[in-house]
Amino acid sequence: MILSDFDLRAYLKSGRLKVEPFDEKIIRENGLDLRLGGSYCKILDSNEMLEISEGVDVSKYYECYDSVDFIVLEPNTRYLLHTLEYIAVPPELMGFVELRSTFARLGIMMPPTIIDGGFEGQLTIEILSTSFPLKLTVGMRFLHVVFAKLTTPITRPYRGKYQGQRGVTLPKMKSIK
Repeated sequence: MILSDFDLRAYLKSGRLKVEPFDEKIIRENGLDLRLGGSYCKILDSNEMLEISEGVDVSKYYECYDSVDFIVLEPNTRYLLHTLEYIAVPPELMGFVELRSTFARLGIMMPPTIIDGGFEGQLTIEILSTSFPLKLTVGMRFLHVVFAKLTTPITRPYRGKYQGQRGVTLPKMKSIK
């Protein structure tokens, strides 16, 4: 079941779903519009192979900036961005994260992204910029999250390595087995 604006207001009022800072304007017909945060990382081109293993430092593959007022996206470049909002999702909900349609219509692409029940933190998302330079202002409504109620609450809510993240969080490398 997809939550309506009525359902979202009830979840927010009860404290089951938390969004900070909260602004009534982010509640939409069937989801929440989350705003762009003030840090970002550009994913750099490199011919150096990255081996996915525990403890690998991935920072040399990124150029990161903090506390900015705007972001100028270079054409056809990948970035990690984050939400201004810190959210906490109860175990009976999950979220589908999409770009707001205006940004998709400009040609920005984002891989499918979900929010697991039990997740808490700011969202870090990857985007591929459009074919022309584009200026984004921190605080603009950028993402749309559609929340769905699960048929039963999750028995093991999210408690992974990105729990509680703030700002852009680079990949935390662990062996994948």
